[in-house]
Amino acid sequence: MTVLDLLLEPLGYDFMVRALLTTVIAAVVCALLSCWLVLIGWSLMGDGVSHAVLPGVVIAYILGIPFAIGALVFGLLAVALIGAIRGTSPIKEDAAIGIVFTTLFATGLVLISVTPSQTDLNHIIFGNVLGVSTANLVQIGTLAALALAVLVLKRRDLTLYAFDRTHAHAVGLSPRFLGALLLGLLALTAVVALQVVGVVLVVAMLIIPGATAYLLTDRFGRMLVIAPLVSALSSVVGIYLSYWVDAASGGLVVVVQGAVFAVVYLFSPRHGLIGRRLHARRRRRADVVDPPRRPDAGRSDRYGATDT
Repeated sequence: MTVLDLLLEPLGYDFMVRALLTTVIAAVVCALLSCWLVLIGWSLMGDGVSHAVLPGVVIAYILGIPFAIGALVFGLLAVALIGAIRGTSPIKEDAAIGIVFTTLFATGLVLISVTPSQTDLNHIIFGNVLGVSTANLVQIGTLAALALAVLVLKRRDLTLYAFDRTHAHAVGLSPRFLGALLLGLLALTAVVALQVVGVVLVVAMLIIPGATAYLLTDRFGRMLVIAPLVSALSSVVGIYLSYWVDAASGGLVVVVQGAVFAVVYLFSPRHGLIGRRLHARRRRRADVVDPPRRPDAGRSDRYGATDT
């Protein structure tokens, strides 16, 4: 069997095509948002919101409405509760996030355990991208398009907010509104990725691509290109691996993203653990072969003597 056959065989199944499309869509929107989350330092917030949507999904199942509606409602509820606890008490943000997301996540687990169902609700926790229907794909695509549109339209304002909130306020922007907008997009994006990797692993897709791009470049504009590109390619590789080794698709997508991050962490030319040492060693060798010259080296004085 040739390489081309290996690549084309999975595409002969409709469920694989839907899985690939869904995963790439989720990977791109998660990766773009992850650039801002990594820059601001909101990784824990992404973890909290992604776990807090679980009871909303279960309640949506009980009521017979789309999962995305319940997940989005509880994602926004989690953001509001975290903000309320942080703003009305001396509790710090990390503690508020831990309180809200663990409580809501545990509530979702309890609801799953007491809800009679002929459907295995555990796929909500671990994802089931191979079971995505055409209706699910349209729903995910619509939510992702909305999130992408907002990110593109407000990218300058959000970037200024991430780098300097005081400057953003000075030029007439509202840091409070931009922060709330980013948290709302976080809730929306968590819903998009829910079908792919489940509640548990959503945070990985929201953090790893941005962190990987952060090690590869010092320019934010390039991060916004590198992160979705790396995330999309990793997701495709993960889906193909899941087909060939018959393993969990969502888990393999995250494993591949983590493996890419590990390689970048070690070998990135500027920030990589090994890459920095190799670069320093090459510079030392270059200095030995061609040592730096004094600024006045090689100039002749008025008596015809050459400086040495």
